[in-house]
Amino acid sequence: MRLSPISVPYRALQKASTILVALFFVGTSGTIGGVVAIGIGAAVASAALAYEAAYYRRFEYEFTADTFDVRSGVISRRDREIPYGRIQNVDVSRNVLQRLLGIAAVDLETAGGSSTEGAIRYVSAERADELQREIRRRKASRGEDGEASGFETAAGSDVDGSGDSIPTGDTETELFSLSPTELALVGALSFDPRLIGVLAFLGSGSVPVLSGYLPTTTALVVTITGVIAVGLLLVASWLIGAAVAITNYYGFRLTRSGDDLRYERGLFKRYSGSIPTDKVQSLTIADNPAKRLAGYATLTIETAGYAPGQGGTYGSQAAVPLARTDRVRELARDIETFGDPEFRRPPGRVRVRYAIRYAAIVAVLTAVAFGVDRVIAAPIPWYGAAGLVLLAPVAAHYKWVHRGYWLGENHLLTRVGFWKRETRIVPYYRIQTVIDRRTVFQRRWGIATVVADTAGSGGFIGRDAAALDVDAADADRLREDLTVRLRSALADRRARGASFTESEPAETESGEHAPDTVENDTSDAAEHRTSDAAENEAATGGFRWIADEEPSSDEEPASDEKPPSDENPSSDGRTGSDR
Repeated sequence: MRLSPISVPYRALQKASTILVALFFVGTSGTIGGVVAIGIGAAVASAALAYEAAYYRRFEYEFTADTFDVRSGVISRRDREIPYGRIQNVDVSRNVLQRLLGIAAVDLETAGGSSTEGAIRYVSAERADELQREIRRRKASRGEDGEASGFETAAGSDVDGSGDSIPTGDTETELFSLSPTELALVGALSFDPRLIGVLAFLGSGSVPVLSGYLPTTTALVVTITGVIAVGLLLVASWLIGAAVAITNYYGFRLTRSGDDLRYERGLFKRYSGSIPTDKVQSLTIADNPAKRLAGYATLTIETAGYAPGQGGTYGSQAAVPLARTDRVRELARDIETFGDPEFRRPPGRVRVRYAIRYAAIVAVLTAVAFGVDRVIAAPIPWYGAAGLVLLAPVAAHYKWVHRGYWLGENHLLTRVGFWKRETRIVPYYRIQTVIDRRTVFQRRWGIATVVADTAGSGGFIGRDAAALDVDAADADRLREDLTVRLRSALADRRARGASFTESEPAETESGEHAPDTVENDTSDAAEHRTSDAAENEAATGGFRWIADEEPSSDEEPASDEKPPSDENPSSDGRTGSDR
């Protein structure tokens, strides 16, 4: 099967548009003659059309019994065979122009891929929907003999969109749709901080033309101007965030079809795709102070593949962009059945540690403000920054309140964050790596961080489920408890005859399933174990400890902090409160 013929001029326009626009401005400016510019433009357009025509003729895709095959390339040929079982998501996207032309882009995401494995640019909208349905059907029925594909499989077929629709036998049940009121709330509760960095750079003096407009008179004028600028900046960032959120989630629908979740969203660029429930690695319920005050939250699903249309987010797809918190939890429990968590917080003494770190940040800001006051002609009230130190204990308390973990019957739940609070739900059998992380400063305070890494978390980049700053003894118990619960969960799945995916831990020689590795940054147990103990551990599918004492990336600048005695041991208890 081939691409849509309309893809030839469309792709040629995409490739040549930048050069043609540049030639237009160069030609009108008089740098080169208009005739020369037109000639160069015609040559560029002709070359782009010729290349895309060759690409169209060399691009073929077809269904086989076990794989979806893609052959492409003009100069360098590339043949790909994608097993149906490895396909995580099949996403269809169409921008405004593509909808007018009746074409769509299809992306096939596979487990563990950091980019799109199979990209089809472009087919008719009808064929894109058929591809999506047929791949879903073949995934569900793979292994059965005598399946009819419902497609022409001849490589020479060049008719796009012909043929009847393919019945899948699955009925769609709507789980959630975003109402106009909720869409407005999505925009109202969104904030884009990127503008802050841009304007801070423009006003820093790095752009002399713009920095010349900054006032250099009295301190009062500088202060008033700064307050007004900050206010306008916040309003502009809020408006930009609202516009982006509304265009991204316009017309959002989430449905269930068989074992897949299907979504549709987007105003200018329309996305539709599937999320296989058997490929889900973890769930995340996220909110911020404004959402918590209004009683709303967001549900995100993490899969093992790359998520198109999510800003390059690795495997993260918003299943519910905004809904009432109880509704979000209900939808999350439809995917993963977990109980009501009673989060165990870090020991109370870590609040002193947090307060010291925040006070150190305030000291740095005060020093910077004092230095600026000495350098520029107009004095500024640098001592105002020092007043922020009064907020350090309050910030430390709220940081402590919103951290914790809970071990359910089948799931690990972790919670972290105040401004963006995230509650992660991870099934035990999805855990790939357990990391016991203890930095220099954590060891001085007798605390540690235990991370449960999954295939969908994108490695060590900060999106893992983590029990942060727990007591060192609790960290040891938690690490061992996760080991036991993981093995028990895998044994239960084997007993039920569940099929394992490639994103789950590999089988050891003894037949047990275990995570790839468990890292312990400080434990010396591995160095003192006897060879008999090590052999016994390997025989039972145990963990291999790896020493790694690199400071964690989330640690803030060092300060000469010393741990006081834990004068409030009662604060280490369990609590379900979200104070």
